[in-house]
Parts: sequence; structure tokens; C-alpha cells
Amino acid sequence: MSGPLSGIRVLELGTLIAAPFASRMMAEFGAEVIKIETPDSGDPLRKWRKLHRGTSLWWSLQARNKKSIALNLKSQEGQQIARQLAASADVLIENFRPGMLEKWGLSWDVLSELNPNLIMVRISGFGQTGPYRDRPGFGAVGEAMGGIRYTTGSPDAPPARVGISLGDSLASLHAMIGALMALLRVKSGHGRGQIVDVSLYESVFNLMESLVPEYDLLGHVRGRSGGSLPGISPSNTYATRDGYVVIAGNSDPIFKRLMIAIGRKDLADTPELSSNDGRVAHNSAIDAAIAAWTSTMSTDEAVIALDKADVPNGKIYTVADIVNDPHYQSRDMILPMTLPDGTQVKMPGITPKLSETPGAVRWAGPALGQHTAEILRDLGLAEHEIRHLRAQQVVA
Repeated sequence: MSGPLSGIRVLELGTLIAAPFASRMMAEFGAEVIKIETPDSGDPLRKWRKLHRGTSLWWSLQARNKKSIALNLKSQEGQQIARQLAASADVLIENFRPGMLEKWGLSWDVLSELNPNLIMVRISGFGQTGPYRDRPGFGAVGEAMGGIRYTTGSPDAPPARVGISLGDSLASLHAMIGALMALLRVKSGHGRGQIVDVSLYESVFNLMESLVPEYDLLGHVRGRSGGSLPGISPSNTYATRDGYVVIAGNSDPIFKRLMIAIGRKDLADTPELSSNDGRVAHNSAIDAAIAAWTSTMSTDEAVIALDKADVPNGKIYTVADIVNDPHYQSRDMILPMTLPDGTQVKMPGITPKLSETPGAVRWAGPALGQHTAEILRDLGLAEHEIRHLRAQQVVA
């Protein structure tokens, strides 16, 4: 096993998205990730979205490079095994409702006494403290409370959502960042382990730019703006003859080049439009001028003209566009993968790109309990002890 996290052991006690996505990224960069699943059905993600021969294709991606142990955490024997695993782990990542680990005898006090250098990453809807800590929280709720839903969609329509589990994925990224910062502190000898407290709503809120100071000083409540970026001009999605093109002409020199490209040198030379604050005041007129130009062209024609003028732009990609795009392919962002039944399937590649210690995909999401015996042997259990645990339905 190679990668910048080679030699790091991560124990995952989570389901679905937030914790599993964070540990998946760590596994892609060399960490040994041991995923604890319930013996009866495992992670519910195994049955989410599109299935291939009874197993989710999302699971095959989300659990790649991980080892699966099917362990009953409601049993005392299962809890003891989890404590043994935590004693040898560098990082524990979980996304249960606050209090669940404590109920299972896996509290921070217990585990940090066993392993003072353990980093416990706790992902929840509202964090480990505060009046909302005990509420159930999914990504959709975090997106609503974090502010992004109110700003998403058309002004004359109800708040919209992005078509992915954005709140969970943002929490995953913050969780991994927190884990790596805490891990650096331990490995550099500057301190012991600690709790990394990540909430879904705060992870969304962290992306909300200048929302709070604009409200506090100016009383401005940012709302829905469709495809445009409010307060930054021009930046919008414009209709072509056969689709749409995204154009970002919001820096001063790019704006001039854009106006010349669309045949509006008069606007390029207008002094009050030379900086963003002046353009914002006339954004409707600028957008109308751009839209009048794009409406006469196909999307491909608009892209060619804008590329020639060195103006940032892009088509709105479908997944078919993504899979067939030469740039995605040249950067190994579409990778061939083999499922456990031998089926070949394309999967997303790995990001970020590290020049000396890149990430890698070693195997697809494992079968439930595929590594149970291996992990228990590593803990020192004999074969007869493993058989006993199976008979007692502690493991599977």
C-alpha cells in the first residue's frame, strides 16, 4: 500500500455519505480504512440509487479501498472488539447522532484513555453541543439551515436543491481537513489526539461568502438569483440556439474582451462599466446584450468565439459529456474499475493530484464482512474464537 497516508489506520463507524466519503478519500491516498457495518444488512448505501445485481453502484465507489467487518455494536462482545480496533487506530470517523457512541461504550473518554493519540472525527447534523445537538439531521436539513437553499433557484420559484447530497459531501471535506490537521499535530509531536466536531449546517454555512457582514452592516438578505452570481457582473448562464453557455466576464479586462467579442465595443469603452461596482448597477443591460448575442449562436459556436477572445466560459455538461470529454480522460478522472463479479465499469478518478504520492484505486466496495476474519486475526483472535463470535451473531 502506498500514498501519503500509508501506515495510517482509520476506523469508520458511519453510514451513507458524510463519514464514508471522508474515509474513502483517506483510503484513496493510502490509509488502511476498516469499515464497521451491521451484520444483518450493512451500510444502507448498499441499496441506494441504481443497483447492479443487487448492490448499489454508488457503494462500489464510496467503499473502494476499504475493508469491511460486520460487527454487532449492540452486543458487549462487539463493543469490546470496536474498542480494540480503536486502540490501534490513528483516526476514528463516525456520523451517528450525538450520544450513540456513548450508548455503546465507545465514548471519547473511554477511547482516548485506551489510545491517547486517537483522533475522533464526529460528524452530525448540528454538532456535539448546542440546543439542536440531539435533532436528527440529514444533508438536506444542513443545506436549509446553512443558508444555501435560500439562495438557490429562480427568484420566482421555491428554494431549490442541487441534485446531489451537497451538505453531506461538504461535511466530508471539512471532516477530512480536520482529521489531517489533527493528525499532523500528533505525528509531528506537538500534541495528543483530539475530537474534530463537524456539523452539516456549519459545513454549508462556511461556503456562504459575505452573507453575514452584508446583512449585519447593510441589512441585505441575499436571495435566489437563478443562474447569475449576485453582485458580480457579468456572470450568468445564457441561452443559445440549442442549449446554454456559462460566461464569467467579471474581471475588468475580461469584460472588455467579452464586449468586443459580442460586438459591443461601446460597452467596453463606457467608463462607468470599467469596474465591477459600476457594472453591477447596470447588470440587467449587460446581461441583455450578452443574451442577444448568444441567442443567435449554437452553444459550440459561442464556446469557440469566447475561447478565441480568452473569456472564461463553458457548456453545461451532462454525465455523457463528462465521460466522453478528452480533458477528463487525459487527467485520469474517468477510471476503469472491476466490480467483484468481474464486470468492468467506469468510475470517477481521484482528486487532488499529488505529483510524488498520488492516490490510487485498489479495489471496489467490498462484500459485507469480506474482511471480518482477517481483521479479527490481526487482533489476535484464534479461529475457534472467530467461529464462536459468528455463532453468537456478534460478527458475520
